[in-house]
Amino acid sequence: MRRRSFIALAAGAGAAWPLGVSRAQPALPVIGFLGSRAPGEDPQLLTSFRFGLKQGGYVEGQNVLIEYRFAENQYDRLPALAAELVQRRVVIIAANGPAAQAAKAATSTIPIVFTAGYDPVEVGLVASLNRPGGNVTGASILDVELGPKRIELLREMVPQSTVVAILVNPTDPVRARNVATAVQVAARSLGLEANVVQASKEADFDTVFASLRKMRADGLVIGGDPFFNSRSGQLGALTARNKVHTIFQFREFTAGGGLASHGVSLPDSYRQVGVYAARILSGEKPADLPIVQASKFELTINFKTAKALALAVPSSLLARADEVIE
Repeated sequence: MRRRSFIALAAGAGAAWPLGVSRAQPALPVIGFLGSRAPGEDPQLLTSFRFGLKQGGYVEGQNVLIEYRFAENQYDRLPALAAELVQRRVVIIAANGPAAQAAKAATSTIPIVFTAGYDPVEVGLVASLNRPGGNVTGASILDVELGPKRIELLREMVPQSTVVAILVNPTDPVRARNVATAVQVAARSLGLEANVVQASKEADFDTVFASLRKMRADGLVIGGDPFFNSRSGQLGALTARNKVHTIFQFREFTAGGGLASHGVSLPDSYRQVGVYAARILSGEKPADLPIVQASKFELTINFKTAKALALAVPSSLLARADEVIE
């Protein structure tokens, strides 16, 4: 067979071969999701993350894949899990607060999109809020910044307070220190003594409430942390049962029986992570995507709990509340 005839035959055979058999389909991009929680905790957050991706045109299993890694509230596992995702060569890492720092330490090239309750500039995640630079961007729910406001609201509800406490998670020491410092400074300006109590696992909760009774604390501010966030309803019920005037950041806490909450929507923050991940998949650079800062804050008061605590919430505060649970 002449060479020219062979080329023509080969070309004809290639054209007739069924599409999808002769040519391998391109591999789907893989996003790494690195979380500090345990699998199954707060499933609505993952739903919100996937919804954000969908808003940007990406659907898990159709045009993008997601590899999940969960530290099960053991923050010391995060560096190894981040390294696994880097070795897997994911195209983006989505991470919550403690996980974001582990991801940044693991790679300077793979884009990272985070949601966190601390100042990302202060902890070194980004260079600035408007121009993050590097490979990291994301959304901030301003939990640390809202700590002083929460102690003010608690004092307004419980004006007879003299001693309060701040609950933090010591396994995230930087965030715990920042939350404690911010609230203590605000408390002192109000003439309050503010003590720090710690918990990193559910077994610590009994010790925390025993400590509150011992120090005769009139109120409690719970610092934001993924471990606490996943137990918002449980903490609400515990504070009601132990008759402690307590304020946290999420409505789920107040719905569970806690006295009050003041903060932003955590699911919306995860949705924003999905939106930014989609934009990066579409070609944008994390360095050019400004940090999204929450702008809407909601105050929720559980009036039923207030009555059980024999607490007369000022009418002016009830009028300012976005929701009163009765």
